[in-house]
Amino acid sequence: MLVEEAMTKNVITIHKEKTVLDACNMYQERKVGCLLVTDSQGDCVGIVTERDIIERTICAHYNPEQTQVCNIMTSDIKTVPAKAKLEKAVEIMNEYNIKKLPVLQEGEVVGIITVTDLSRALPQLTKRSMENKIKPIWKE
Repeated sequence: MLVEEAMTKNVITIHKEKTVLDACNMYQERKVGCLLVTDSQGDCVGIVTERDIIERTICAHYNPEQTQVCNIMTSDIKTVPAKAKLEKAVEIMNEYNIKKLPVLQEGEVVGIITVTDLSRALPQLTKRSMENKIKPIWKE
């Protein structure tokens, strides 16, 4: 199975100069677990997760109304190609201990693959795997 088959296509973004409170309001409105952070050109420059907000704002005693997203986001984001096998996304997530991975196609963000997406794809992966193992036996 390819990443593009399991990814979430509707990626929610926030401008890097918006406040953490703006990000929190977007979380509440959109019911998402992360926001991709963009610059003025619309390029992805980072990712902000609920954990970033908790650890880098609340626990650090920063004011969410004044702190900009760019000050708490993770800027060294890892990505995966849309045409990569799902196993590659799992490998990257495991290597870097992350749960959300932006998906690229020709340098553009086209989606995001998350642990939740992987859990939804698991039954289909298992079915495909079993079919690939059983079909050759039935043909004999």
